[in-house]
Amino acid sequence: RGISSDQRPKRPLTAYLRFVMDNRPAFREKNPEASNLELIKKLADAWKELPSSQKQVYEEARKTDWKRYGEQMAAYKAQLTPAQAAALKEERRKQLAKRRSIRAKRELNLLGKPKRARSGFNIFLSENFQESEGISPVAKLKKLFDTWQKLSTSQKQPYLQLAEDDKVRYENEMKSWEAKMIELGREDLVRSKKQRLKKKPAETAKQAETAKVSSGGNKAKLKKSEE
Repeated sequence: RGISSDQRPKRPLTAYLRFVMDNRPAFREKNPEASNLELIKKLADAWKELPSSQKQVYEEARKTDWKRYGEQMAAYKAQLTPAQAAALKEERRKQLAKRRSIRAKRELNLLGKPKRARSGFNIFLSENFQESEGISPVAKLKKLFDTWQKLSTSQKQPYLQLAEDDKVRYENEMKSWEAKMIELGREDLVRSKKQRLKKKPAETAKQAETAKVSSGGNKAKLKKSEE
């Protein structure tokens, strides 16, 4: 209580980032039409061509700040109680986990991972959200959820069928994508057999259930004939 990770001393910038911060305004002024990406590329090229003696100036500044950072961190940790230190450690763990999750999602998007199959309600939601009444997105969502709950089975059926079709689409696209990932040496992104069984298309699951029922019926008939 009374201590936040926002009060934690900030890690010093690297020598390269110091160079970027110092020179970005001048580069922007010289290249007003350049996009942010183009500007960063120009700065990166300028850093590569910078003489070692000038790079050393930024490196020395980093070392000085790093020493000060170490002193600030020692003072920051000294004021924490064991409970505060544990709470901040947990907060830090969650922050890092969130960053890792964001990076992982970004990587999967770049690798073209298929979008997950949508549920019947999600399809209903996407089709009706814009026209729905409500003063806020949350209010619209609540109203549409209530409407969905009140729909009859026959009214929901078109959306549920679209959802089943989307499951088949997702499974087929995932098989192709996973084969590609194996070719690229990214087996770590391929689902386990257990996960694939959990996400089987509904048609396959229905076929299995039908076979099971049929098998049970045959056993019953066989038993009756034996009697």
